[in-house]
Amino acid sequence: MASIETKNMDHPDESRTPAKTSVGVVHLGDATVGRFTLQPGWRWSDCIKPVAGTDTCQAAHLGYVVSGTIHIAATDGAEADLSAGDAYRLEPGHDAWVVGDEPFVALEFESKTAETYAKG
Repeated sequence: MASIETKNMDHPDESRTPAKTSVGVVHLGDATVGRFTLQPGWRWSDCIKPVAGTDTCQAAHLGYVVSGTIHIAATDGAEADLSAGDAYRLEPGHDAWVVGDEPFVALEFESKTAETYAKG
């Protein structure tokens, strides 16, 4: 493996585009980074549930919010808004939706999630 490896997120190795969703994925050695862009009106249960086939999101998420706001509602009753500048870790078992009129953009670093999220 090279001592330095870079890729531009504007030219991802993979792209996925379910409803109101754009996921760009780059592979760096054994690591994977995903850029999630979710449009206003996006809701996991409307846009990704048909692809995932589960009642709630079963992915673990580790990421950083670049812009916009998303509301997370976990099945254990916990809720939170994530906005620009927030780093986050989410356990499986949640729904989520974009808040407001600005797209939500986040970078995710959980390799398994970035590799498989919104992939049919």
